[in-house]
Amino acid sequence: MALTFAAKENIVAEIAEVAKSAYSAIGAEYRGLTVAQMTDLRVQARQAGVYIRVIKNTLAKRALADTEFACMADELSGPLLLAFGREDPGSAARVMETFAKTHDQFQVRMIALSGQLLPPSELAKVAKMPTYDEAVSMLMSVMKAPVQQLTTTLNELPSKLVRTLAAVRDAKEAA
Repeated sequence: MALTFAAKENIVAEIAEVAKSAYSAIGAEYRGLTVAQMTDLRVQARQAGVYIRVIKNTLAKRALADTEFACMADELSGPLLLAFGREDPGSAARVMETFAKTHDQFQVRMIALSGQLLPPSELAKVAKMPTYDEAVSMLMSVMKAPVQQLTTTLNELPSKLVRTLAAVRDAKEAA
């Protein structure tokens, strides 16, 4: 069934809105997957906060034109699904990497991150990027380290004094 002009406009607007708030985008070829496998992918994506959409390439080019994912426009060819990571930059890559390990027909063709187009070989690196909570935790541990080192150093002075006095006391008692 052919899409009407209004339906196409709605799809382009929806994809453009998602792309403006997304951290990363992945284009993958899904040829050869069954409906059940695609449904499984959509369920995994929904649980991870990833937006997945199969869209015509011409509509995708229009939707991505004014976003940081415009770099994907030249690579849009053939049957592709677009996945947008809305939780963190690595969320879409984690879902796609996990799914690709168990489905040989599923091929990631492009990755867009911060306005740059990355080759598919970078999927594992992008998937290992920390989530928001992990990044905050790492930042807090880095900020905490100097303070902890200072308190340890300041605490060492009285401890050393007490050990020295205890050693002097033990030496006097032994003599």
